Amino acid sequence: MNRRHVLITAGSLFAGKAFAQTPRLPAEIDPQNALLIELKGGTVIVKLRPDLAPKHVERIKELAKRRFYDGLVFHRVIDKFMAQTGDPTGTGTGGSDLPNLKAEFTQAPFGRGTLGMARSQSPDSANSQFFICFERSQWLDGQYTVFGEVVSGMEFVDAIKRGTGGNGLVTAPPDRMIKVRLAAE
Repeated sequence: MNRRHVLITAGSLFAGKAFAQTPRLPAEIDPQNALLIELKGGTVIVKLRPDLAPKHVERIKELAKRRFYDGLVFHRVIDKFMAQTGDPTGTGTGGSDLPNLKAEFTQAPFGRGTLGMARSQSPDSANSQFFICFERSQWLDGQYTVFGEVVSGMEFVDAIKRGTGGNGLVTAPPDRMIKVRLAAE
């Protein structure tokens, strides 16, 4: 089986259930380091960056394989900044049953489509929550762990319902990640 065949079938099988729109990975994206996030509008393809944050990428992959992210809400969404998800409680205070991760800060810029790990005041408190930037957010550079970047489907991220509560809390029924898988699955 050649690599092209693997990429096409990986985007169409996912445990016997196709994504709403069958995603096709760009040829240069390794399916072992590609995350597919199905949103209400379509599928977002994320290139994971183990070169920047190997431990955080491994955590995201492990949680995706567990189906941890399926159905989780975007609980905090701030216009012209970011959409945050990955909390099973939907409040911004929860995480997985795994231990927190030590920070893997770099000078990689937080640009449009960058995925970063959410954390508390402690630099070493990232667990399962992450955010996707709507726009360049330079004040985050070197302060939060960059672990991926959107390579396709940013229009679906742009369509996520914005929060109207304090600090971007989504008070109306929030949008969800329908399904999250590694492309290699």
